[in-house]
Amino acid sequence: MGKARLEAFSDGVIAIIITIMVLELKVPHGDDLHALTPLLPAFLSYLLSFVYLGIYWNNHHHMLHVTTQVDGAILWANLHLLFWLSLVPITTGWMGENHFAAAPSAVYGMVMLMAAIAYYVLQRLIIAAQGPESPLQRAIGGDAKGKVSPLIYLVAVVVAYRSPLVSQALYALVALIWLVPDRRIERMLSEHR
Repeated sequence: MGKARLEAFSDGVIAIIITIMVLELKVPHGDDLHALTPLLPAFLSYLLSFVYLGIYWNNHHHMLHVTTQVDGAILWANLHLLFWLSLVPITTGWMGENHFAAAPSAVYGMVMLMAAIAYYVLQRLIIAAQGPESPLQRAIGGDAKGKVSPLIYLVAVVVAYRSPLVSQALYALVALIWLVPDRRIERMLSEHR
């Protein structure tokens, strides 16, 4: 079957997730800049999550660009990814409301870890459906970024109970690793034009 519905549905879900997150930000009480200070943790957690969702949306778009067709397994794997991403608003809010405390930071990391695993599963199913010489497989190669990210998340989850600040730094590190759009697919497509 074609991939258009999967793309449209995924885009819509991610847009709704971002909308839910921004609606959780509270209006400051007061009319001076000091009124923003109590909102800083919530805003910073929102910013981190917004970047993550942007990264997933961007890379999901690139991955589906080289996907020619989808099957039932791919549809379910995509829903699995969207499930974990749909938990981002609640973990983001919990983390921000509690000023990056240990438990909310660890749970946030678990959701990020599970989303990374879900993305990997989706990617592997697309490659399996298209064969080992698929454009996606050629583009991602050994996928070092995709393999190191879950390990960093796992370390961050464990570290959260000793130092939530270090945990947050590790989450930011993963975001920085992926912030530059994954150009492997773009590069592969331009070489084959």
